[in-house]
Amino acid sequence: MSTHNGVAAAPDFSQYGRALTVAGLDTRPVALLDLNKFHSNATVMSTRASGTEIRVASKSIRVRGALEAALAEPGYSGVLAFTLPEALWLAESGIRDIVVAYPTADREALRQLLHSEACEHVTVMLDSTEHLEILRDVARSANVPAGARFRVCLDIDASYAPARHRAGTLATKLKVGPARSPITTVEQAVTMVHACERAGVSLVGIMMYEGQVAGVSDGARTPRGLAVRALQALSKRDIAQWRAEVVAAVRELVDLEFVNGGGTGSIESTSAEAAVTEVAAGSGFYGPELFQHYRGFRPAPSLHLLFDVVRRPAPDTVTVLGGGWIASGPPGKDRLPVPVWPEGLRYAPSEGPGEVQTPLTGPAAAGLSVGDPVFFRHAKAGEPLERLNSVLVYSDGEIVDEWPTYRGEGKAFL
Repeated sequence: MSTHNGVAAAPDFSQYGRALTVAGLDTRPVALLDLNKFHSNATVMSTRASGTEIRVASKSIRVRGALEAALAEPGYSGVLAFTLPEALWLAESGIRDIVVAYPTADREALRQLLHSEACEHVTVMLDSTEHLEILRDVARSANVPAGARFRVCLDIDASYAPARHRAGTLATKLKVGPARSPITTVEQAVTMVHACERAGVSLVGIMMYEGQVAGVSDGARTPRGLAVRALQALSKRDIAQWRAEVVAAVRELVDLEFVNGGGTGSIESTSAEAAVTEVAAGSGFYGPELFQHYRGFRPAPSLHLLFDVVRRPAPDTVTVLGGGWIASGPPGKDRLPVPVWPEGLRYAPSEGPGEVQTPLTGPAAAGLSVGDPVFFRHAKAGEPLERLNSVLVYSDGEIVDEWPTYRGEGKAFL
């Protein structure tokens, strides 16, 4: 089971294989979700949050059944969606309190939002007057129902920028973190609050995502790993001070419903801040490969991808059909899926993972036959499910259900 600082118990791949055989499920590729480990991860993350509510990041889930299972766990409330059409669809299915994590320029979806009941519980993201202009234009042209107003959340930069506190502005090029919001000072945040008032939208929340802490693994025993840990320690202190300043300034002008921050990798530090009312988490439910290299929390890998061996080009090499589902982010070895079972498989150095076929070598290759499954773990959580129509749900030794992915329900939001 998952622990705060230890490595989670290894998946029992042979047991997974037996369950698939008993169920007569031999179609590949396929995703298998270990529901027991999924729930265990949820419990550990909630404990890490120490009473702060966790909003579930749907980008890292992309299976409605899994999303509903996560929301049913104690300590979880609300969804952090990744597109407005997705949020509208989830709202139609009965999910409430949805924040769209990224700004949108989808005018048709915005019109649909204004004319639906979802307008009362779906919040859209913005970080500039350009976004406000789009909202105003849509409202003017949409024959808005009486009382309908956009609920908006202000996305504010949460990168590591120590000069911000010395000069009130980014007076240096030292800035580490995701390239997200252009709002980098308290003055800019206050200006946007006033702009929201003039635009006639309801400002209900603030989002500040410190990706340099939440989304960067810190467990490598290398000079780079040492540098990452040092930078994250500095960044945690910096973001706590910066977030407290900007939230205090905004709360003097508007009554906020929520202040969202962090992610799976920063639950403890983010939830410890008094200014934060909720943290976001998604990847920690599935435990992808990137999160096996964190020091504070290594979730139990609960989502696995299976591909079939389809040929043997050499005595020490087998080839699986598919396998090359590369994760987004800066190109590098850590974005590759990892063959995890049977143990002792590695990529052929001259080819690597391929979209249609992937040669594998190593000690375990000699023992595999055509038709045998190879288990992979993806680098990131939700992305591989864009390629599959369903997830097989495993619990206590057997396949107990099959949940359609977003794609399996005919949805492709990104």
